[in-house]
Amino acid sequence: MAEETIFSKIIRREIPADVIFQDELVTAFRDISPQAPTHILIVPNVLIPTVNDVSAEHEQALGRMFTVAAKIARQEGIAEDGYRLIVNCNRHGGQEVYHIHMHLVGGHALGPMLSHKGH
Repeated sequence: MAEETIFSKIIRREIPADVIFQDELVTAFRDISPQAPTHILIVPNVLIPTVNDVSAEHEQALGRMFTVAAKIARQEGIAEDGYRLIVNCNRHGGQEVYHIHMHLVGGHALGPMLSHKGH
């Protein structure tokens, strides 16, 4: 079994977080170091360390992450102008917490998705 993360404790409400949505499959909360006016993390309640660890049994929770993202984007008033959903995988992908999570970011123009550095 994978090692528990800070997100597991947030899901169980053992440490404080600005949780804005939670159901039986996913939890969404505001990022403590936002990179945009709206920056929310959406995580499955079951610990899946990386995208490489996803299996068919996770499809319902991962699909729920997208429907919750769309709902939150509407609630935050960023759906019409647009937003970005980001899932990082492992070190080169920029993953810092090894509990799969989706970043919902928006509230202003986000610019290009990737820089052209390091070719």
